[in-house]
Amino acid sequence: MTSRNLVLTLSCVDRPGIVAAVTSELAAAGGNIAESAQYWDRQTGNFFMRIAFTVPGDVNRSAIREKLQDAIDQFGMTLDIVDTAHKPKILVMVSKFDHALLHLLYQIRVGWLEAEVVAIVSNHADSARTAEIEGIPFHHLPVTRDTKAEQEQAVLDLIEATGADLVVLARYMQILSDDLSSRLFGRVINIHHSFLPSFKGAKPYHQAHERGVKLIGATAHYVTPDLDEGPIIEQETARVTHAMTPDDLVAAGRDVESQVLARAVKLHLERRVMLNGHKTVVFS
Repeated sequence: MTSRNLVLTLSCVDRPGIVAAVTSELAAAGGNIAESAQYWDRQTGNFFMRIAFTVPGDVNRSAIREKLQDAIDQFGMTLDIVDTAHKPKILVMVSKFDHALLHLLYQIRVGWLEAEVVAIVSNHADSARTAEIEGIPFHHLPVTRDTKAEQEQAVLDLIEATGADLVVLARYMQILSDDLSSRLFGRVINIHHSFLPSFKGAKPYHQAHERGVKLIGATAHYVTPDLDEGPIIEQETARVTHAMTPDDLVAAGRDVESQVLARAVKLHLERRVMLNGHKTVVFS
């Protein structure tokens, strides 16, 4: 009989017996655990768990959830189960700088990132050719102060029409409204240079160069109404020297941004990221 690969994530207030209650029911359903990780946040008292497991092909997500219902009720769990046979759908938003977009597309092409890009959205037309080459629908949605609400509604309509599971801001140089950020919370990942908030505004790498920094970096985080202050998923740094020009820093920054964003997207799609208030629990 064929098998089915599932991933279960849960959170609840920590109490004795949670792991036993879940794993015993999985075993009773014929489940075989391939990977398990858990974390108890002693400050909040919350418990987080991720289990990747296989079950016989005739056992689906609904059957597993039904078996776990007593445990869900007993411990007050927030629980989710996904079937890894479902390839997640991504909608990518980009402006003129396309390095992060191109890196995502490459990692999908070589199979490191299991996802389908269902649309590329941009407020500029620069990435139309890339979308054409990749066979991905391209949507040019310019935005101004007066048309922002209309443009964002078009984005929401596109998310619904494509069934996108995740929105990736691959150097999309527009601030999402508070309303859109709130409606899509936990479903939008952004990438920015780690200089924020130290080097806000235009040309952050040039500002860093003027201050003689020794490290540059990037941060991938979930988007919230608080600009660039959402829960952090992944970060990375690269060493730089006094001999590097601002353009050298920009080039190094492009590499770091691309890598960090791709890793964050992978972690999210593999259900390894769990929200914990203003922070995240990341099971790597």
